[in-house]
Amino acid sequence: MTSFLTGPAVQANTWYHAALTFDGANAALYLNGENVAGGAGQGQIMYDDRPVRIGILSSGTGSAFDGFIDEVALFNVALDANSVGAIMNDGLAEIAGNQPLASRPDPKDGAMHADTWATLSWKPGAFAVSHDVYMGDKFDDVNVATRQSELFRGNQTTDFYIAGFPGAAYPNGLVPGATYYWRIDEVNEADPNSPWKGYVWSFSIPPKKAYNPTPADKAESVALNVKLTWTAGFGAKFHTVYFGDNRDTVANASGGTPRGVTNYTPSGLKMAKTYYWRVDEFDGTATHKGDVWSFATVGAVGSPNPADGAVDVSTPAVLTWRAGSLAASHEVYFGTAADAVKNATKTSPEYKGSKALGSESYDPGVLLLETTYYWRIDEVNAVNPDSPWKGNVWTFTTGNSLLVDGFESYNDIDPPNPASHRIFDTWTDGYGTTTNGALVGNNLPPYAEPTIVHGGAQSMPLFYDTNFKYSEATMTLTGASRDWTRQGVANLSLWFRGAATNAAEKMYVVLNGTAVVSYSDTTATQKTAWTQWVIPLQQFTGVNLTNVTSITIGFGTRGNTTIAGGTGQMYFDDIRLYRPTTP
Repeated sequence: MTSFLTGPAVQANTWYHAALTFDGANAALYLNGENVAGGAGQGQIMYDDRPVRIGILSSGTGSAFDGFIDEVALFNVALDANSVGAIMNDGLAEIAGNQPLASRPDPKDGAMHADTWATLSWKPGAFAVSHDVYMGDKFDDVNVATRQSELFRGNQTTDFYIAGFPGAAYPNGLVPGATYYWRIDEVNEADPNSPWKGYVWSFSIPPKKAYNPTPADKAESVALNVKLTWTAGFGAKFHTVYFGDNRDTVANASGGTPRGVTNYTPSGLKMAKTYYWRVDEFDGTATHKGDVWSFATVGAVGSPNPADGAVDVSTPAVLTWRAGSLAASHEVYFGTAADAVKNATKTSPEYKGSKALGSESYDPGVLLLETTYYWRIDEVNAVNPDSPWKGNVWTFTTGNSLLVDGFESYNDIDPPNPASHRIFDTWTDGYGTTTNGALVGNNLPPYAEPTIVHGGAQSMPLFYDTNFKYSEATMTLTGASRDWTRQGVANLSLWFRGAATNAAEKMYVVLNGTAVVSYSDTTATQKTAWTQWVIPLQQFTGVNLTNVTSITIGFGTRGNTTIAGGTGQMYFDDIRLYRPTTP
């Protein structure tokens, strides 16, 4: 949600209540109840499937701002004066007087509840006579549950419910390590709007194992004098710590000395090294073996990209990392089996060669869709007796599509800098011509669009002018990206978004400069929400799909410069190739 509003300056060391309202057409900004910006015809809000961003623009020359926000709430009903006053005075994230939904859950939504039973309570909605209670251990099940579901725990007039006791939900007690979801529907048989379906809240019971390690698992650049801490497992009385530089040794260790505190300070740590640790918890009856955590000390290789554990990674993909401070070169290991990569040496098939310092990247070539890969970077410096420094095994899983262009790689660096990779240098537009009215990218940095995006951090802005001209932008394909038959792909998918003020115009896609497929109607340019256009590749008649040399996005009547038209601005993102079943 984006608001084009600017308000007055705010003062240091002062709390403000800020409210942004939107009536479907106009936006307004209030500070402490006073309308300070926006109003009829002055504000605009766009919904574009992105997180809400709250910010302050500095009035200085790039000065920083440090501050705090608290009690953030979103409402989809009108707020009256009493409601606003209640929120400002009490800090309540609810609407006083006209809120039909249950609110103020206890335990708070997302809370950790340290017991095997719980009294769930809430503030009733304004019109509630009774309450339907739902509870389960899966969000989706609770969200769709009805009175006919086994998750329906009954209708009651009291505003609390006890779980984990005989005769209630989970009569044998709540399970340590589990997360529970609950929902309160407000009921008033005399009101035609009843029942009012409530929000799904959750709380968790702490696990019996140690959790919440500090440093976090797989942390990087950890100081050599680090103190390890953790949160004790449910009911834990004693803790046994195992620590070392070999994962298997730490995982299989036993017979350690129990301790009564939840911290441990290892000694003798070295730079650029990975360490492993485990905490077993004893609750007076049983020992609960902990997970193996790891961290890398300062100077170690780090910052893997794709991030460790990443999913839905686009292909093709180039792996990158940050060099360790002691490294003179890097040894790359890559494969589809975790243990094979972990144990690989320079004689193993997983060894992919050495990379010089300053060349922290590896192109694995064609990757299979929906496949998990593992990789490791060892740092080498022949003059250091601790070399080589064996790296962690990182992992990522590829997605279900081949990437044509996600617009993430473009930058704002101008030539002649060799690092320049501007969006309009790849997507050739009509700049400098009289017949092609397309312009790709913004006139000034950022050239790619960083705010209005469908996925990732950037999209492509495209300005079209079809007044006695047509508008086209073309990207030339190279290498393996030209084969649009590999791995069984059958559909081209691209996401686009326009504006209500755009001129209605025909939109089309061209492959190899000849095969044209047009969008079904001319309202495409006026769609204000991100819209997916899926084109079966078979519709591009006459194209050798094993050798697609270019893709063009265009507007107007192709090649025609005699028809009057209009102008507009579009955004494109996530151009991909999918197998026959497209999300």
